[in-house]
Amino acid sequence: MSPFETNKERFVGNRFGMFIHWGLYAMGARHEWLKKAEKMTSEEYQKYFDHFDPDLYAPTAWAKAAKNAGMKYMVITTKHHEGFCLWDSKVTDYNATNTPYGKDLLRPMVDAFRAEGLRVCLYFSLIDWYHEHYTIDQMHPLARAGEEPANENRDMAKYRSYMFEQVREIMTNYGEIDMLWVDFSFDPAGPFAGKNKDDWGSEELVEMIRELQPGIMINNRLGLDTAPDFVTPEQYQAEFWPVDEDGNRLVWEACQTFSGSWGYHRDEDSWKDLRTLLWLLIDSVSKGGNLLLNVGPTGRGELDYRALDRLEGIGSWMKSHSRSIYGCTASDYTPPPNCSYTQNGNRLYLHFYQWPIRMIKLDGLKGMIKYAQLLNDASEIIIDEKDFGQIQTEGIAFGENFVRLQLPPNRPPVEIPVIELFLRDEKEISGHSDDAVATNFID
Repeated sequence: MSPFETNKERFVGNRFGMFIHWGLYAMGARHEWLKKAEKMTSEEYQKYFDHFDPDLYAPTAWAKAAKNAGMKYMVITTKHHEGFCLWDSKVTDYNATNTPYGKDLLRPMVDAFRAEGLRVCLYFSLIDWYHEHYTIDQMHPLARAGEEPANENRDMAKYRSYMFEQVREIMTNYGEIDMLWVDFSFDPAGPFAGKNKDDWGSEELVEMIRELQPGIMINNRLGLDTAPDFVTPEQYQAEFWPVDEDGNRLVWEACQTFSGSWGYHRDEDSWKDLRTLLWLLIDSVSKGGNLLLNVGPTGRGELDYRALDRLEGIGSWMKSHSRSIYGCTASDYTPPPNCSYTQNGNRLYLHFYQWPIRMIKLDGLKGMIKYAQLLNDASEIIIDEKDFGQIQTEGIAFGENFVRLQLPPNRPPVEIPVIELFLRDEKEISGHSDDAVATNFID
């Protein structure tokens, strides 16, 4: 198996990762797009660079929080749209080593996450609102409604050369990188033209990246016509397993935030509760996808207390339920209402968002289940396979190919209960497909 295929199977099997958005915008503490939203010039934005000193930065604590939450990989914004670099880039002074902090922030982070056993992936923004030759477009802070952008002295070719060198640096100096998460192409049409593959030199960029990192996966935001290694729906959940134009299932990853922002936002109060976050994870896996859940560290270098609280809750659930996540994928069986299935080989996992009264009916599984247990404590669940025939309840015909599980009267003391179903014969399971991932690829 090639390094790429090994990496791909590991990525899919690991299922759960931490996204980290960190940059100068953490100082403003009001959204990572504040430079654009408030139409700030680079001179106005300079105050954040001049005062950036994350003296409480402890990447080992970040890595431990991710590991304890059950995350298996991380993705860090080496450079976001603002153009600021976390690493000691040799092609710009606009990096962490020239702030009051004075040190490379990326190296200790990469080392800390690897030390905790997490795979390392890097984010890189194609967009750059600081570089003097990045042409002004509709996304740029200097764009003004009804005005032509002042691009006479800007040369996108010079920016492209600069960008290539930065990508070469992060692909060369930080060891094996599992994934490059690039961000993003946008509509070239409109009054202030956007940017796409020709602006980025996407084909040449991918060729360089694969030469430097043969096993790397690259996402779908370079504007290329060729199929990406994985797709990245953002801030919404896919209704079904995403497919390409020919109907082939794609490798995919939902990227979601705890609240409405990616960067640290002090005053935001739209934080998702624990059950919603667990649902995002389960729902993604039940449709063959991963979940990349974002944290936005503060300007002093700490994870937000609200993020730490949620991560602790997720970790508590994952401690006893991770078997229903790692190595699992979608099942061809249809779950009951208010439930989701995930599956790994002959183990089918039934997740409950609402606890039923006394019993639950599972369609299509008559004669298929040899044992059932609650996953949190391995307590037996009784399987009821009496021949009910064509029974009806309030006029609703149940049919014949179903099985009932006898449930405890009280909801198990976990946020989302899970029943683990051991199926009889793997060859007879329609839900087990080539998309299921062997557990030996899980880190």
